[in-house]
Amino acid sequence: MKILITGGAGFIGSHVVRKFVKKYPNYTIYNLDALTYAGNLENLKDIDSLPNYKFIKGDIADEMFIAKLFKEHMFDGVIHLAAESHVDRSIADPMAFVRTNVIGTVNLLNAFNCIWGEDFVNKKFYHVSTDEVYGSLGTEGLFTESTAYDPNSPYSASKASSDHFVRAYGETYGLPYVITNCSNNYGPYHFPEKLIPLFINNIIENKPLPVYGDGKYTRDWLFVEDHAAAIDLVFHKGKNHETYNIGGFNEWQNIDLVKLLCDVMDKKLSRPIGSSQKLISYVKDRPGHDLRYAIDASKINKELGWKPSVTFEEGLEKTVDWYLSNKEWLNHVTSGDYKEYYKNMYKQE
Repeated sequence: MKILITGGAGFIGSHVVRKFVKKYPNYTIYNLDALTYAGNLENLKDIDSLPNYKFIKGDIADEMFIAKLFKEHMFDGVIHLAAESHVDRSIADPMAFVRTNVIGTVNLLNAFNCIWGEDFVNKKFYHVSTDEVYGSLGTEGLFTESTAYDPNSPYSASKASSDHFVRAYGETYGLPYVITNCSNNYGPYHFPEKLIPLFINNIIENKPLPVYGDGKYTRDWLFVEDHAAAIDLVFHKGKNHETYNIGGFNEWQNIDLVKLLCDVMDKKLSRPIGSSQKLISYVKDRPGHDLRYAIDASKINKELGWKPSVTFEEGLEKTVDWYLSNKEWLNHVTSGDYKEYYKNMYKQE
């Protein structure tokens, strides 16, 4: 099989690429990435010389490039992870999210449909989405695969739109697809704009930990290696035209998570317990901030046998250990433009 993985130099994508390249030596894995700020080939240094791995630099929003690429390589499967994904950035620049997440997805669908539209046997288009398309939950309930879409940010609206296009191509053209909607991921190689890697880096450097609002926003956390395992399972065994929610069964209020992370970091850095909690700084809330996300992942568990392999505490410790052992990687990604972005995005009250 020839499989195209989009966004394969990013956080989740690099874990998926690594798993497929190592687990399936008879597949040829093509990693397509535009190498924007969050795409980093250093994430894949350990596999970049393997014979079944190919890297292609390119932008999914470039329609002509994508059409030519599919005609040249005739990919049997697509695992589509490439996306603009940071809510704060979507508020600052919504059109970038429309371009990549909506237009880019449609370009991939068109190219896939163009080469295989007469015969989709043993072909699959796998679209990776987010739980944020469902909007915000109150204190009760869980998102299921049948929860109505109710996006509240330009990011989640762009992902909701891309989900709808994938389903529409399934209905209109018979394109074989699966969609997964996942909860918040964490783990190694995560660009430090998201909460956990950002705060790990800030604790190392004794910088403030900017917590939005009152810190009581609740998220379900999924260890990235567990997500990669789920993607592998859904790609190979998931039913066509089905959606699977992937969650970690780990609900945490942001402030409780931050305090736990502070204590883990103090222990690892041999600092007095409580030292890092003094760095917590409450900042102005962002617009349209969803109160709570929580995933019901019982469908993928019952139908495909998937469940998380680690508790949140175990996964968090693994994550911290990785960042402390890979300070060179962290230093590389936190230099230059990222510092200016950080300064503008998290202005102190």
